[in-house]
Amino acid sequence: MEKRLALAADAPALAALHAESFGAAAWSLAQIAESLALETTLGLVAYDGGAVQGFVLCQITESEAEILTFCVTPSARRKGVGRDLLIGAQEATRQRQAQRLFLEVAADNTAALALYDQSGFRVIGKRSAYYSHDGKTVDAVMLGADL
Repeated sequence: MEKRLALAADAPALAALHAESFGAAAWSLAQIAESLALETTLGLVAYDGGAVQGFVLCQITESEAEILTFCVTPSARRKGVGRDLLIGAQEATRQRQAQRLFLEVAADNTAALALYDQSGFRVIGKRSAYYSHDGKTVDAVMLGADL
């Protein structure tokens, strides 16, 4: 497994993985391409043998950064890909002078919550009924970590 900065040419593969991970709530190809084109976006891609295994997109503004989206292909989950991408995002945003990293995650995503907790993220807030999936609404847990 290797990781590198995301490129504009990665947008179709990232959009396909995002659709696989988030279904109807997935970002479109245009949304991913537009995000990658922004100077303030940092994208990291994990790949194996040329196949994208996961990616993370972060927005960086002065001393703060936010994880906009983060996903790992189902076949690579629970194999350290997500942890490697998260560590990479923390290091890369720190190198760009960010002092804090924020994100939101569905309250019922226990695997992601455990990963974030192990990586130093702490709960800083909640957004009630923020996500909707499987016919129900789910709160968003807002997390932050000092870099």
